[in-house]
Amino acid sequence: MTSRTSDARIVPSVMTRTDARTLLSAEAVRRTAHRMLALARDGELDDWRVDFDRLPATADYIVNIVRERYPQLDPPLHARWRHFVFEGRDLGRAMFTAGAGSDTASRARAAFDLAVTSVLLDAGAGPGWRYLDAVSGTNATRSEGLALASLRWFASGGLSDDTRDPLRADAAALLRVDAAALNQAFQASDANPLAGASGRAQLLNRLGTTLQARPDLFAIADSPRPGGLFDVLKSRAVNHSVPAAVILELLLDAFGSIWQGRPILDGVPLGDCWPHPALHGGTPAERFAPLHKLSQWLTYSLIEPLQDAGIVVSRLDDLTGLAEYRNGGLFVDMGVLVPRAAEAGSRTYAVSDPFVVGWRSMTVALIDHVAPLVRERLRIGSEAFSLAKLLEGGTWEAGRRIARERRADGGPPFQILSDGTVF
Repeated sequence: MTSRTSDARIVPSVMTRTDARTLLSAEAVRRTAHRMLALARDGELDDWRVDFDRLPATADYIVNIVRERYPQLDPPLHARWRHFVFEGRDLGRAMFTAGAGSDTASRARAAFDLAVTSVLLDAGAGPGWRYLDAVSGTNATRSEGLALASLRWFASGGLSDDTRDPLRADAAALLRVDAAALNQAFQASDANPLAGASGRAQLLNRLGTTLQARPDLFAIADSPRPGGLFDVLKSRAVNHSVPAAVILELLLDAFGSIWQGRPILDGVPLGDCWPHPALHGGTPAERFAPLHKLSQWLTYSLIEPLQDAGIVVSRLDDLTGLAEYRNGGLFVDMGVLVPRAAEAGSRTYAVSDPFVVGWRSMTVALIDHVAPLVRERLRIGSEAFSLAKLLEGGTWEAGRRIARERRADGGPPFQILSDGTVF
């Protein structure tokens, strides 16, 4: 199998625009993931096989980590906010307590601004990058380092166009971001390389453009901000409640245009959604594997700001597990997912490669399969132990730990070319 480029693919079809949009949902991610896993089970994937007999051992590994980290079996939701906690101090909450405005809506909009920009900057940093926090002296790497760097950048007013209101991210400031500014904020250099730095800066630029183009979603007093989505969701809440899947669908609509080099079907940008040769069907949409990792990660990260503003987020398990390399690496390192090619670990892949698309898609389905095994061992139900808690408790940390056991750098099991917007 050869690696493919990650260039956008314009796919002509006779489908309607509505048909293409069926790929923009959590339900589509889950449905296709289970299709992909069934193909592997039946031996119909060229590059993967699946060993379900390894799932019980995987569940045991996760359970041990959950019990160690959360003896009361009460992990918080898997969200960006967890990465702002260092040595027991919640730096994100401390920042908002100190200066994000006194009214509930202002605080929620600021939290949305931070969550959106920080999550979009969360793709893998690379094994050598680190961030030294001048305030606390903390030396952080990977997701925690990216979170801390983005938090300090945001707190300094680096994403605000209003010096009187630093705790915001607005279109004008995002459009000015370049690779030099991002490298400075993230302490990146030749000696401290950050993977995909220029791609991250361009992503923020495209975010700024999108904010300006969608006043129906983002305009707040003529200053477009991600925080405008809070007002949209508040207006759509019924009895102060909104389903989690509704948040995701709003994000997929709102941010579809910011992703560069992604497939487009019938004029609809599909985002983190890729064709796979093993997927067949009567319509072009059935040949794609939707994943929407960063968008679902962002959805999980908006739950707490909404709750703090008095809006209940319901039906959390309508969302899926996240198709990223910690969760996916767990199933590879535990022997549940097995590459057919012995040399798979020595190759470098594009994110659009069927090998990577299949791996990520099956990761979503396998999280669904391992969840009841974990809950059974913990003697706890799905209502008290949602997928969001399993991820945090959970599969993400299990993937990180077993990676450290298997590889000196603790990195993923495969080398993947990153533009800073997927992994």
